[in-house]
Amino acid sequence: MTVYLDIIFIENILMNYIILFATLVIIKVKCKYQQIRLILSSIVGSIYAIIVYLNILPIYSNVLSKIILSIVMTYISFNPKSLRQLLKQLLIFYLVSFIFGGCTFALIYFIKPANVIINNGVFVGTYPIKVTIIAGTLAFVITQIAFKINKSKLNSQNTFYDTEIFFGNKVLKVKALLDSGNMLRDPISKLPVIIVEKEKLKNIISADFLNYIEEFLGGDNKRKCENDNVKEYLSKVRMVPFMSIGKENGMMIGIRVDKIKIRTEDIDIERDNVIVGVYDRSLTKDNRYNALIGLNLLEGEDENELATNIKK
Repeated sequence: MTVYLDIIFIENILMNYIILFATLVIIKVKCKYQQIRLILSSIVGSIYAIIVYLNILPIYSNVLSKIILSIVMTYISFNPKSLRQLLKQLLIFYLVSFIFGGCTFALIYFIKPANVIINNGVFVGTYPIKVTIIAGTLAFVITQIAFKINKSKLNSQNTFYDTEIFFGNKVLKVKALLDSGNMLRDPISKLPVIIVEKEKLKNIISADFLNYIEEFLGGDNKRKCENDNVKEYLSKVRMVPFMSIGKENGMMIGIRVDKIKIRTEDIDIERDNVIVGVYDRSLTKDNRYNALIGLNLLEGEDENELATNIKK
């Protein structure tokens, strides 16, 4: 059987890219020149496959070399900032690779193409390239479904995020709880809403203005706000409808802030023009958190502005 190295090279680039792209979608990491990184990493993996297939350097065929290759491909593709982040990305990369490999072997088993061989661990044969594409697509769908199911079972009681709220030249740092039930949006702009305790917001927004808004919306039109920026603030005020236990048609005061940043060890998200819902009570008795965020802020599902990872 005649084997063409250029075909092996191209097929491996395609397979590697699909695996890396699926991994990227799952881990939701963005860095500069992302697509170029994925292509470069795919080429590195394909070159390795050619070296192993030709058995030019036998040392490259051992397990340690394959692990090193995986680390290099992961680092090139996703530029992890810590060892823990690298290990987590590597684990997902392996998981996607195993799913992809299983789908490919399953399709080849059913199609049963002729002249299929494995040489030095490299799978070659006269199977059509569309098998690779179909297997990659199937593996991508399977991994997405699996991770979405897992995400829906998140225990929000243990999921906290360090969050910074920017308003004018002031910054408020709060601990936010991931509330999977919080899918609030401003009904007009469709911007997502983060709920923050009123007492905390007083560090960046005038307490006099916050009280004035509550009284004004309550029907008191006589009191004047002493804050000099009242006109600018009023243009940022929104009314956000919500539903909760015992209150089906509630209205919450919202204020559009300049941006927020959400940080953990694994993610670093910046989101412009977010609505902060003012909650006039304490969210918890032990002060473990002072804000509530929804999955729409983490996943960038807003139609107008996507969440942007700012790690470089």
